[in-house]
Amino acid sequence: MQLRWNYKLQPNHQQLMLLSQWLVTLRKHRNHALREREESWNTNNREADEPLQYAWGAFCEVETQIEYGSCCPLTCPVIQHGVIPYHLSDDQLVKQSGKYGVVWDSASGLQSKRTTQLRQESEWYARIDSAVLQRNLAKLDAAFTGFWQHQRGFPAYRKAATFKSFEYKPGRCKFTVLDVLFGKHHYSRVYLPGIGSMRYFDSRPILPDAEIRTVTVKQCADGWYISVLLNLPEVLPEPKPLEDCRGVNGLDFGINKLIASSDGAFVENPRFATNQKTKRLMRIRQRRVNRKQQGSANRAKAGKRVAKLHRQIAHKRDAYQWNAAAREVKKADVVSLEDLNIKGMKARCKPKRQNGRFMPNGQSAKRGLNRAINDVAWGELGAKIAWLCLKSGKHCIEVPPAYSSQECRNCGHKSKENRKGEKFICEDCGNIEHANTGASRTIADRAGIKFVSTRQKKPTGGLPGSYALCSDAAIRGKRHQAENPTSKAIQLELFESGIAERIVRRLG
Repeated sequence: MQLRWNYKLQPNHQQLMLLSQWLVTLRKHRNHALREREESWNTNNREADEPLQYAWGAFCEVETQIEYGSCCPLTCPVIQHGVIPYHLSDDQLVKQSGKYGVVWDSASGLQSKRTTQLRQESEWYARIDSAVLQRNLAKLDAAFTGFWQHQRGFPAYRKAATFKSFEYKPGRCKFTVLDVLFGKHHYSRVYLPGIGSMRYFDSRPILPDAEIRTVTVKQCADGWYISVLLNLPEVLPEPKPLEDCRGVNGLDFGINKLIASSDGAFVENPRFATNQKTKRLMRIRQRRVNRKQQGSANRAKAGKRVAKLHRQIAHKRDAYQWNAAAREVKKADVVSLEDLNIKGMKARCKPKRQNGRFMPNGQSAKRGLNRAINDVAWGELGAKIAWLCLKSGKHCIEVPPAYSSQECRNCGHKSKENRKGEKFICEDCGNIEHANTGASRTIADRAGIKFVSTRQKKPTGGLPGSYALCSDAAIRGKRHQAENPTSKAIQLELFESGIAERIVRRLG
């Protein structure tokens, strides 16, 4: 089982300067390699009537690629830098290394060879560990692989604000466990080749039988961290057969309520980034950045304060979601989630044109909704729930979310008029329940699992034969919302709003 653990580093002043210099050099190295490949792509896809500007070895026709077996359109300008002399024949282009043949007919191989020469020519490249430079090109290769497979866009050039990490190969970094407490914290040491040995906050000790794979060093707003990829000997448990499972827990994600469970419980949404206090603090700090002179040290300091606030918000949200996910996964052996199209939900409104002019389309109002969706982070929450289910040997099923909160569980009638906020009253049969709770139970039914639990079960008001598993609190006799969804308080609130009277007149 592979896991990734993060630890905070404590480098000294000299190591801080060296880490920053490495990021600058590695960013230029990646952008230069990307520029060479982009020029190669444009060169090999030139128009037929354009003059041939490069000799063989710097430009390859399609027939030449087939003849020489190159088949890679990202090699030509790389050869211009003298990596491979033009006078070499096809057989000489193959370099035998042990029992494996290394063919210099790809951009990655050519640029790797060129990088080795750069370490001998430039002191800035000589300072960086060779494995880090090779991994820098490997990450660019992975970006191009995703582009060729239509999984992502064309690799972008990195700016200083978007290039914040580099990676060591497996076996390069050495970890030393210290049994000494410095103040209230426990620290250990790690040796990073080319940088030296430094302390890190040992918040979670690495197991002795764990295999350390890659180590990624990254810069964040509040300091430097290492991300360690570990191979643990633990094996994930096999999920139970569905016929042996005790129940299914349907989860409905929302904004007013972060999670609505099929047992009637709710998880509140703290709105970490969109509450009034945080919004005011963010507005003040951002205003201080805008009032500083561009390029000044004070503007950089103010920008770091804004970045630190964003990171604090992310940490609070992450911890809250892990706790909420753990509570929901413990309730049943099967968890049913909505397969939400979050990217489509945050899409811009279509423009409206009238008499050649653009009219208001509601985008300004939708901007607040998009911020709220970004704040709740449904995608991250669903990923945490799926991981906890996998780790605990439980099933996690994603179901279509269409009309889950507008469908009546009593008669199956679907209409927008059935729901008004968090209130649900069916126009056809008059069924009354909480909209989010009903949606979560519909999501649980859409999982398609047919079984009868051996624990206490209670009809959910849906189709005949469908049951929802009561929570432990309901079994122990505590107050539970699922036991009485049509309470007197809800009925009085509905009658005061006039909705129930309209339904009575409609049915009468």
